Amino acid sequence: MTLKLYVDRMSHPCREVIIFCKLNGIDFEEVHIDLSKRQQRSPEYREINPIRKIPAIMDGRFKLSESHAILRYLACAFPRIADHWYPTDLYKRAKVESVLDWQRTTFPSGSGSYVFHSVLGPAVGIPLNTKAAARTEKNLIASLALIESVWLQKKGRFLLGSDQPSIADLSLACEIMALERV
Repeated sequence: MTLKLYVDRMSHPCREVIIFCKLNGIDFEEVHIDLSKRQQRSPEYREINPIRKIPAIMDGRFKLSESHAILRYLACAFPRIADHWYPTDLYKRAKVESVLDWQRTTFPSGSGSYVFHSVLGPAVGIPLNTKAAARTEKNLIASLALIESVWLQKKGRFLLGSDQPSIADLSLACEIMALERV
């Protein structure tokens, strides 16, 4: 049975999952959930993900949502996935988890809020709040500096000093790429 990805490519968490599958040769069927049409709110999609967020997957009868959970699952469920994506070594895996947790709890207050206050809000008719935009830009700059000073200090080209990417690298790269719209 084919893995189904329920995604909208406008969403960086969806792009994380799509890119991971493509890089690792995982066959999938892409089911477009158009956020602009609020398709994630439909009764049909609620059967896939009762929380009504994207991305979500269906692997046979197994359903899962949240991009980081999906990346972890895919890295473990498909035996040919290289270990560098989600290391089996407990210490390395814990470091990857640390970056993933920081990214979802701290980084969005910089990147996501900045994009919202600078671009998305005004694009959907919310008046530009220059103070909020300036505050979130300051948070974004601090977050980017933290990435450089903490996780990119070692010899490797990727986070945590590795020569090969992990799911944390992929996830953070997709989130930072969302800033290209600004």
